[in-house]
Order: sequence, then C-alpha cells, then structure tokens
Amino acid sequence: MSITYREGNDLDLDTVIELYRASTLGERRPIDDRRIMADMLRHANLVITAWDGDRLVGIARTLTDFSYCGYLADLAVHADYQRRGIGTRLIEETRRRMGPRSMLTLLAAPKAREYYPKIGFRQHESAWILRASEPFPVRAKEDAPEE
Repeated sequence: MSITYREGNDLDLDTVIELYRASTLGERRPIDDRRIMADMLRHANLVITAWDGDRLVGIARTLTDFSYCGYLADLAVHADYQRRGIGTRLIEETRRRMGPRSMLTLLAAPKAREYYPKIGFRQHESAWILRASEPFPVRAKEDAPEE
C-alpha cells in the first residue's frame, strides 16, 4: 500500500460523502444535504487528502489563518484503512502547512477521544460551543432586567 497525500479542496463531492460514510464521520455530518457538504468543502481553506491510487481514503478539513490557529473540522479515514497511521499523517501534513507557530484545535468524536492524547493533543478545559440550533444571545440571570 502506497498512500499519497495531496492538498486542495477541488474534490468530487460524491467521493467525499462516500468517505465520510465509510469512516463513520457521516454519522455526525449532514451528508444527506449536498449543498451544506459542498459549502463545507469549498470554504475550508486547508484540505489534505490521502489516496490509495485513485481511491480517496482519508481527509483532513481545516479552517486556519496559517499564523496562529486552525480548527481541524473533520478528520476521516476509511474504515478499511484505519490504524495504519493515515490519520496521524493527515494531521502532520496539516500542521506543516499551517506553519510552525500555529496551534491546531478540534472537537473529538466520541470514538476518537482516546486517540488524540496518544498523538500529542492535550484536552483544554475552557472550550465552549454554541450550536446552530441554540438561540443567541441567551441572557444570564445577572444580565436580566430588574423587575
């Protein structure tokens, strides 16, 4: 097996969606909404892919400023190719392109929570998330108007 790594987000959408399905990332991404998936891919400014010949077997989709930080939005490796170092290499290639002073952040999938510490990631206790389905702003008690 000779895996090659490429940079770029000009990819066939059906091929990417199939990879998400085959990696289980599709369980947590809107793979049935082609418009959203296409936008996710198009607007990511750093995409590294892994190929076995002409078969897409891995992807790292990142949003970054290439100077200070980047968010690894998706890391997917086809189930048939997992535990072969492909995910780690995708992260290495991502970091190399982001620059030596740029940190990489991510939200780990439940099944991958044990993986990231093994390759050097540290859990951060002060990360926050506001989901699209949640109203904003939500008034805290101390911000509520007095009666």
